[in-house]
This record gives sequence, structure tokens and C-alpha cells, in this order.
Amino acid sequence: MRPLFHPSIDDVTVEGILHALSDPVRASIYARLAGLDCAATCTALQQAGDRTIPKSSLSQHFRVLREAGLVRSERAGVEMHNTTRCAEIEQRFPGLIPAILSAHRVQAAGAPSPRSRVRRTATSAAKKKAKGS
Repeated sequence: MRPLFHPSIDDVTVEGILHALSDPVRASIYARLAGLDCAATCTALQQAGDRTIPKSSLSQHFRVLREAGLVRSERAGVEMHNTTRCAEIEQRFPGLIPAILSAHRVQAAGAPSPRSRVRRTATSAAKKKAKGS
């Protein structure tokens, strides 16, 4: 079996982290993993909201998270045990991961994004203008 690639913490970049967490499924997986006190198997994190992620997709998501330096994966028989590298990343980029996880919690709670508020305001202004015409 091929060994798993885990970048050195010195090779982890902000761009790599942001890219890995730009996918909503990966952001959800990472946020759930970061909330655990212990390692979790891939299948334990297979549920994303109201849908189940196929195992092949889940493997790909964990590979992206691993190669970005966000998680450490270890094989245990046929399972992969995953842990976050939050402490290491916190030393390299203080405050980055807590800020991202906080923003993810706000978004998951259903708070409207600033972009959607701008769209609604622009739409409302266009409707008022159309009525006034």
C-alpha cells in the first residue's frame, strides 16, 4: 500500500487551506472533525447535512484536506483514522482556523451572507423603481 502524503507544517500555505475549505462538503467535514476530541474514521463523517457522501467522494475530500495539511490520516486495518492539525496550523497561522470555523458556524446557522443582502437590496430597489415608473 502506498504511504499517505502529509506535508510538513512549513509547506502548508494559507492558499492551500482556503482552497481545501472552499468546498462546502470539505468545510463541513473539517468543522465536524475539529469539534471532536479524538480521531474519527472517514465513514463516521460520511453524513453531510441531509445527504450521505459516497465513499469514493469522501476519500477524495479527505485527500484534499490531507494534502492541504489540515488533517493527519493513519491507516488502521481497512479504516482511516483522521485528526486535525489545528494546533500545528495555529502556531503557523495564528487565528486562521478559529476564524474560518467561526464563519462556517455562522453560515451553517443560516445567517444571510453580506452578498445575499446586497442582492436583496438591489432587487428591492429595482422593484420600487419599476412600481414608481
